[in-house]
Amino acid sequence: MNTGKTVFSQVMEFLPLYEFRKCVKRYHGDYKVKSFSCMDQFLCLAFAQLTFRESLRDIEACLRSMQSKLYHMGIRGRVSRNTLSNANNQRDWHIYADFAQILIHKARPLYAHDPFGVALDDTIYALDSTTIDLCLTLFPWARYQRDHGAVKIHTLLDLRGPIPAFIDITDGKVADVDILDSLIPEAGSFYIMDRGYHDFGRLYALHQAKANFVIRDKANTLHRRVYSRPVDKRTGLRCDQTITLSPYGSERYPELLRLVRFFDSKSSKRFTFLTNNFTVDAMTVAELYRSRWKVELFFKWIKQHLRIKAFFGTSENAVKTQIWTAISVYVLIAIIKKQLALKPDLYTILQILSVSIFEKAPITQVLMTTDVLNKSTQNDNQLLLFNL
Repeated sequence: MNTGKTVFSQVMEFLPLYEFRKCVKRYHGDYKVKSFSCMDQFLCLAFAQLTFRESLRDIEACLRSMQSKLYHMGIRGRVSRNTLSNANNQRDWHIYADFAQILIHKARPLYAHDPFGVALDDTIYALDSTTIDLCLTLFPWARYQRDHGAVKIHTLLDLRGPIPAFIDITDGKVADVDILDSLIPEAGSFYIMDRGYHDFGRLYALHQAKANFVIRDKANTLHRRVYSRPVDKRTGLRCDQTITLSPYGSERYPELLRLVRFFDSKSSKRFTFLTNNFTVDAMTVAELYRSRWKVELFFKWIKQHLRIKAFFGTSENAVKTQIWTAISVYVLIAIIKKQLALKPDLYTILQILSVSIFEKAPITQVLMTTDVLNKSTQNDNQLLLFNL
């Protein structure tokens, strides 16, 4: 007897289905499709992410064992690994990329006022990339080095959340700094970057767009000191200077820059930062760069808890479809956490959903049980996101 909706159906109700249909129509995803639609494909891949399925055969076996519940889960087509494989290879991955951006646009306002450790009202972004190694024999399109392949996930992470504001998936040969050409700078925001994005021409483009940047400087940068400000060396600061670049560097960045040196007593490392912002204090510049670690935490988290290292297909389209679907699921759970005011962290929510996906109980009841709130099931070494 059907006494209610499955937990999976309740999770998928948070999807803006009208926007999904617009994405499908934009790329003609369901053109001449008779039985297994783009929505069926997305739901199957979302199920695989939520329940940690490892292969197409795994997805097929699990969903066919629950054949009587598939219609109520929203899956109208017949699930088979061949049908799903063909869909992954042939349906344009841009459908799922565009839909993920819609979910991101919906999620970011929910986390816009979350604190992240730096007392600034401006939007703070961290830009970085992570590499996923692939077998070049199976993925010949993903060239990286001579003997193996890889894809890169370039991410601009909003540190209030954290929610990715921009993502680009490329082969491993694309340099990190090239992604700066794809960004649309947001005036007044801060962009925190490591040395891999050290390019004065591109940094000057950010400056001209009225955006702020903080980047770790390279040791071989030639410059001349113009002015020095006093610093409290007990805080770890070593200097706060206004500089001008060498003749070669000034051709690409003709204006003044600010140089801040900081000594981290915990790691015994010295850091040199460059920024175009002369308003915030020097310690805030160091704290902004320290907060960049959240993008590294984001990469480690999604690699541990989402299926983006073992793929269901070997084509470029299949790989990008799977990654974008994984990102959509990640953001969807982040939206649900905020909208339902859930106390468990994101890891705990995913673990609970993985074992209760076919249950017919209110999702709030499943995710807010007394045992979950009172007993810690989280390993101390486990990476946490959205831990309120």
